[in-house]
Amino acid sequence: MPPLVPVTSFAKMDQYYNPVMSPDGKHLAITVRVPVGARTVPMVSFYSLPDLKLEGMVRMPVFEVPADYTWVSNKRVLVQKAIEVGSREQPQSTGELLAMDYDGKQQQYLFGWNVAQYGRNRYAPDDGYAYPVYVYKAANDHLLVGTFQWDLDQSALYDFDTRTGIRKLVTTLKSPSASFVVDNAGKPRFATGTDEEGHARVWRLNDTTSDWEVFPLQKQDTRLTPFGFSPDNRSFYAWQAEDNGRVKVVSEDLAGGNRKLLAEDALGNVGTLEFGGADSTPLAVHSAVGRPKITYLDPSNPDTPLLQDMARQFPDHTVSLVSESADQNQVLFWVVSDRDPGAYYLYNRKANKAEMLFASMEDIDPEQMATRQPINFQARDGVTIDGYLTLPAFKTANKPPLILIPHGGPYGRRDSWYFDSDAQFLANRGYAVLQVNFRASGGRGFGFERMGYREWGGKIMNDLVDGVKWAVAQGEVDGSKMCVYGVSFGGYSALMLAAREPDLFKCAVGYAGVYDVGLLQTEDGVAGNSRRIAWNKRIFGEDKAEWNRYSPNLQAASIKAGVLLIHGGKDKRAPKEHAFLMKAALEKAGHPPEWYYVDYEGHGFYDTENQAEVYRRLETFFAKYLGKQR
Repeated sequence: MPPLVPVTSFAKMDQYYNPVMSPDGKHLAITVRVPVGARTVPMVSFYSLPDLKLEGMVRMPVFEVPADYTWVSNKRVLVQKAIEVGSREQPQSTGELLAMDYDGKQQQYLFGWNVAQYGRNRYAPDDGYAYPVYVYKAANDHLLVGTFQWDLDQSALYDFDTRTGIRKLVTTLKSPSASFVVDNAGKPRFATGTDEEGHARVWRLNDTTSDWEVFPLQKQDTRLTPFGFSPDNRSFYAWQAEDNGRVKVVSEDLAGGNRKLLAEDALGNVGTLEFGGADSTPLAVHSAVGRPKITYLDPSNPDTPLLQDMARQFPDHTVSLVSESADQNQVLFWVVSDRDPGAYYLYNRKANKAEMLFASMEDIDPEQMATRQPINFQARDGVTIDGYLTLPAFKTANKPPLILIPHGGPYGRRDSWYFDSDAQFLANRGYAVLQVNFRASGGRGFGFERMGYREWGGKIMNDLVDGVKWAVAQGEVDGSKMCVYGVSFGGYSALMLAAREPDLFKCAVGYAGVYDVGLLQTEDGVAGNSRRIAWNKRIFGEDKAEWNRYSPNLQAASIKAGVLLIHGGKDKRAPKEHAFLMKAALEKAGHPPEWYYVDYEGHGFYDTENQAEVYRRLETFFAKYLGKQR
């Protein structure tokens, strides 16, 4: 039997993540979580390669974190900024750009509105959003940057000098929030965005007139979204989805015609991209459903056989090419699996040798973790639903109790095969864990997401219940001992299921959940935002009686299961009012919940001790209702 892994080992967030190598292969930009007071703080860090000597470290202002890095020369790096919103949500990109040398010096605030922290740039304040598009092959500290201003109905592409901050206009497009796609020579070719109701749109630059035109292949039921180009720029790569179906990868001649299917998956999308080669062109894609499968897009790319060889050396893992030097001698790989939180390896082509640089979660031994089994089943209306079942890595005389974990979102998000701290923690404690990618989840095409519109408390809940019944029917779990636990929309699902299926679950945990659908219509950012209003109408409808039926706090009288509510007072994704309404409703029904509330935390807790305390409370709570398993 594997040992009982300490709670703190699961509570720790990735210590090292998002490394990007300099063009000469001598430096590495990476985010490192450094202990500061009661929590760990993500810091911009630079190391020399291959000896990993720390060359510089930059702590950004409180709650600001590096979202991504782009090297614009061997010495200069661009940092995209983000704001922390909680440990259970990706940091929210702010659209600000900060440039610095790899020692952290010569900082230049290139784009943004935060003049109080950084001082004015040449054009500040920029009340908008910016993102890197293309780095010149000459590595001259310049790059192309896409921007849009919140108060202007247009997007723009600029050439930025990262040392002086000077920007020169390249092109503009009469649409807000568009993203530019350039070829391997830096020439603008396409742009992607949305119309006033949030529907996808693609434009193409007319070489003759230099005007942006709606892409003629963009039809009502077809999405063709270009994302890259072949090394000779004669053809482009694009995501294609027809009739709301699965997303595939195709190529097409830039001059028109000769469309070729390059990658597809039988059940879901292909989506995670890798780039490689001297021109950093699309190299491979991974499928989204089940255990990820890789499809190589360019067999002639010299990185293809290298990636294939690395995959053979790690047969139970997914291997991804993260970054490489301009001469392609130094290659950075990411190796991860369902049992392994992941590690970064540096491969030297000349020496034909790979060495591990960092492990994401050093306290986790993959050999002690459980296997995550991809599953699929038929929902009651015949729709195929996929998911994952994680069984304890040991057997006892009795079948393990089952804990259902619905994911957050719900739209466009999904559970994957890769290492999951919550699932592994509970499996290590002797529980089976079921994760269901219900309709509305990502990875199965736009039509599958749309099946979840106006179904928060309806067919989405049906899918979760059908998944539980499927798991019990397989005979490996104890159907008389089941609980449900989720974060964000998963927290909503936990309480909604407890109300809808009062005899199915012994207990329910809502962490950073939303519990009142009507309240969601009044949150910040809705009023006056035409795109947000149109989105809310699509996913919630306008029937207030339906909002009430789909609000767990208004169905509290039906709940029999034991309830634990966990929430942070500074949560902007799921404002604290939701938790207090749910708590009050349960108390009024004579069924008060257990309560863990931290006023200064957000959408998921950041302080190290608070993260560990969440796991301790989960462990105690599930043992109370399901029995201690070890």
